[in-house]
Amino acid sequence: MAINGSLSTMNVSDLLQFLAVGRKTGILKLSHTKVAKGIYFENGVIVGSSTNDPAEYLGQVLIHYGKIDESQLQAAMEEQRNEGERLGQILISQGVLSVEEVKKILEIRTLEIIYDLFIWKEGHFEFYVEDTLPSDFTRIHVEVTRVIMDGVYRADELKRYQTLIPSDRSIMELAAGWTSSLTHGKETRQLLYFLEKRMSVREIYYNMPCSRFEVYGQLYELVKKGVAHVAGELPEIPEPVNEIPDLPEDVSHWLLMAREELNGNDTERALSILHTALRREPKNSAAQVLLADAEKKYIEQVYKTIEPAGVPRIVISLEELSQLEIEPQEGFVLSRINGEWDIQSILSICPFREADSLRMIKKLCDRGVIGF
Repeated sequence: MAINGSLSTMNVSDLLQFLAVGRKTGILKLSHTKVAKGIYFENGVIVGSSTNDPAEYLGQVLIHYGKIDESQLQAAMEEQRNEGERLGQILISQGVLSVEEVKKILEIRTLEIIYDLFIWKEGHFEFYVEDTLPSDFTRIHVEVTRVIMDGVYRADELKRYQTLIPSDRSIMELAAGWTSSLTHGKETRQLLYFLEKRMSVREIYYNMPCSRFEVYGQLYELVKKGVAHVAGELPEIPEPVNEIPDLPEDVSHWLLMAREELNGNDTERALSILHTALRREPKNSAAQVLLADAEKKYIEQVYKTIEPAGVPRIVISLEELSQLEIEPQEGFVLSRINGEWDIQSILSICPFREADSLRMIKKLCDRGVIGF
């Protein structure tokens, strides 16, 4: 029997407390816009998690915290595609990580997944009661009371941090005269390097072996000291692939347009319309479902022209490359094109949705930056 509802009527703290007190065993599934997360319970204790956010995949978390490098992840993902085993078990069998190391990073990942839920303003939840969890499931042990206390604290602190740093898209840069008042620790030197490059908060987080919350805290202190400031903001979503005419006020008409584009096989245009619709109405369930269908169809279309086993190479000179305007996420993908890894390997180490990564690869190919 499933228990379901909205986070607007039952918040995350109350929901977790209810499942803990009731000593429930099963899966709590939560969703909002394109993101879906799962929290596994056993007798009221949190024992694991799942997510469809590529930045929260186990491989990305392992890289983020410096437990493995990208070549090790690529090799493990290749074995996973062939054998179908869980990534953690593969890394253990390869001797890359110990059982305890995998459990520790799974705990860190689960905590970060749950802490993120505390800042969700909207969302839907369902709890599916199950007697047992999968036998090959690597269990961790997280007490709900600890999660609730830390989650509430982090949510409150993040609100304070965002009074100076509004979002992950905020572009940070150094302020004039910063050197006179700053002690240079290792993490501070890393931050200064990223600030000199005018990176966004999200990009800084990708490149530092600490949590998003910790990055916000460190940047907040630098802004308070006058060392750094917000210089602008990246677009909320990738720029539309195709130019879209003025859209009517009613989002339902946008969905009709998107369906028409899908029926006509113009998936790029359909995705642009759907991204615009979800920016207008983030909790529109019909748009979310249609977006999933559009992404699936787009991926299928791209793979008809770009082989998953194809190995991309940069085909322009470094001088030409330095003169191009490349979005930060495109730059991340481009930096992983080394003339050795195939498309599937590159996608496995990118912290972006598959459709978004393929869109960027296709764009780089169409611009003549990369070839096969």
